[in-house]
Amino acid sequence: MKIGNVQLENPYILAPMAGVTDLPFRLLCKEQGAGLLCMEMISAKALQYKNKNTKVLLSIHPQEYPVSLQLFGSDPKIISEMAKEIEELPFQILDINMGCPVPKVVKNGEGSALMKDPKLIYEIVSQTVRAIQKPVTVKIRKGFDDDHVNAVEVAKVIEEAGASAVAVHGRTREQYYSGKADWEIIRRVKEAVSIPVIGNGDVTSGERALAMREQTGCDGVMIGRGAQGNPWIFHELVEYDRTGVLPSRPSKEVIKATMLRHARLQIEFKGDYLGIREMRKHVAWYTKGMKGSAKLRDEINQVESYEELEQLLDERLS
Repeated sequence: MKIGNVQLENPYILAPMAGVTDLPFRLLCKEQGAGLLCMEMISAKALQYKNKNTKVLLSIHPQEYPVSLQLFGSDPKIISEMAKEIEELPFQILDINMGCPVPKVVKNGEGSALMKDPKLIYEIVSQTVRAIQKPVTVKIRKGFDDDHVNAVEVAKVIEEAGASAVAVHGRTREQYYSGKADWEIIRRVKEAVSIPVIGNGDVTSGERALAMREQTGCDGVMIGRGAQGNPWIFHELVEYDRTGVLPSRPSKEVIKATMLRHARLQIEFKGDYLGIREMRKHVAWYTKGMKGSAKLRDEINQVESYEELEQLLDERLS
């Protein structure tokens, strides 16, 4: 799969997720075979105002390539200028978020609120495409709500504005992440545009990824919640594609070793205090469905050091 001038090894893409797809987690997904890694979304306004908290979000490691850096905002001038300002950073693709459903983002007319204004979408995309040399992609939703399902119209606008690909989440903004993703809308978008279309929504296994590709004809598959606590999904997707057989799930020992390695990466990247606290949610995801996982989730929230985490996992996962 190719996006602009960027060739991907495979069509399986880690979705951008705030508070999840930081550098340590992206590295783990890359090791498992992810074809493209998407960073956490970054506010164009925060970049403009030199917000110090944004700096850590811009961290990129050469082992990750190719990487997609995602901006969000609603002002074409600010987004395009900030894209130009950070273009020298070592990301390969610039993505614009038009799918985030979070109230504070939507309230500002950003994220999925943009689905209500195709003319503004055109201005944002066209100005950004003109401002930088790197490929520009856009992530959208099915529509804002069930009365305004306009992903096909918006995708055409995005293509006309010069974007190199579009990712479509098969839910409206009003659905958030509930209910079932509508893969039919992804198929309709694929039929309507000639740029690559990336499907997103309800892909939790190799079989589901293959089903999405067969049902929609999409060029790539973006995995979000299916990758939380489960970087192995990318290995499974690639292997299932190659052989038609799903590899066995990781053993408890492998999961435990990965959690500890993830924790070491978090501490190295964010320091002891923040790193270990960031791991609490990841441990809950890694151990979901395991025997005793509910008790472990309660206990993990008390852990304040790597040694305590290691001891807890030794006791609970032995």
